[in-house]
Amino acid sequence: MSVEKQQAIVKVLKTVFDPEIPVNIYDLGLIYRIEVEGSEAIVDMTFTAPSCPAAEFILEDVRMKVAGVEGIEKATVNVVFDPEWDREMMSEEAKLELGFL
Repeated sequence: MSVEKQQAIVKVLKTVFDPEIPVNIYDLGLIYRIEVEGSEAIVDMTFTAPSCPAAEFILEDVRMKVAGVEGIEKATVNVVFDPEWDREMMSEEAKLELGFL
């Protein structure tokens, strides 16, 4: 995968937020994998809790934004719960923002 496409995907993922948390999903550590095969981007992600009430909203936002990246025609988003998310997966900035540091 080109570094430019990966950086562009990360950039748009940083614009996706869970409405209940003031930190983007990338810095929360919810993105486990980004892969590009031809013009398809494949994203494996999780949620802070399996019963996240905003799950469908967040998934659609991820699909639309990733599919909008130049050179990407299709975005496949897989929800995975292995490994289970925990706060140690957050970036330092996210921990600071949420008061965990």
